[in-house]
Amino acid sequence: MNKTLKWALWSSLMFYGASVSASELFMLQSPAFADNALMEKKFAGNAKNNPNCTGENTSPALIWSNPPVNTKSFVLIMHDPEGAKGLGVTHLVAYNISPSATGIAANDLRDGKNFTGGKNTPGTTAWYGPCPPPGSGAHHYVFTLIATDVPPDLPEGLTRDELMAKLKGKALAAAGLIGRFGQ
Repeated sequence: MNKTLKWALWSSLMFYGASVSASELFMLQSPAFADNALMEKKFAGNAKNNPNCTGENTSPALIWSNPPVNTKSFVLIMHDPEGAKGLGVTHLVAYNISPSATGIAANDLRDGKNFTGGKNTPGTTAWYGPCPPPGSGAHHYVFTLIATDVPPDLPEGLTRDELMAKLKGKALAAAGLIGRFGQ
């Protein structure tokens, strides 16, 4: 989360009388890249049928801290709002992540470890790395981690929209991280 966003969130909490310090905010980070920084090519997709997928399809390690106390599971979405010429591409739909988890190791999102896979835009149930076309600039890959009060027993294969419908009224908090990538 960039410093401006942290400050804005902290300021709004203070305005409403909350006693939360910036270090206590629910946060999502990666040891592989800073918020709003460029991601390495190894994180890009690798699909023989798509010449824009020029990477190794490695999934980054992610870590989080300070989730709400009553969290029963986490959801992780990675979405490219500029993908498909502005219609957006969802690269990852992962849920039923244990409430005791504090992160996901590198390649666990690719290998389907420690989560239930939902259906992403390309039709897979695991990490599908960035594949922006050349000349489209650096796309913004938005990682959103949602703490929920939903027990970790949702069925496999939910799309992003289906999952969001099941989470309506059950999300406790969210933390975000942006990685950029372009050809």
